[in-house]
Amino acid sequence: MPRYFDDVEMGEELGPLETTATDASVREFCEVWGTGSANRFTDHEAARKEGLTGAIVPGIMSMALLSQLLTQWADGGSVKKLDVVFRQLVPHNIPLRIVGVVTDKNQVAGENLVECDVYLETGQGDRMVGGKATLSLPRKE
Repeated sequence: MPRYFDDVEMGEELGPLETTATDASVREFCEVWGTGSANRFTDHEAARKEGLTGAIVPGIMSMALLSQLLTQWADGGSVKKLDVVFRQLVPHNIPLRIVGVVTDKNQVAGENLVECDVYLETGQGDRMVGGKATLSLPRKE
């Protein structure tokens, strides 16, 4: 069912989308992304050699998870912009929550825009990645 601009409320929450970036899912993502051989994203030992505690989720994969939340919530709309800040490294194999909140809505040049703050958090609520998104939604006819 499409989400309409007219129905969006300030402070409305998005999500949560709950997932785990497993070793296998990160490896599969990196194969599609084309990062090649073992590296800090796919191999725990390679990550330790770089001074990390273990393999980490690529930033672009964290952004993909945030985008998944946005596109599911904005069914029928589109993501116009996603700007993120990586606050902490995201390790593999921990529960993650992707959440957001509507912070503004307005019309610009005939386009119905919704602004949201979005976060990728641990299961305990520690924010690893945060950002702002702009979505375009249809109006009711």
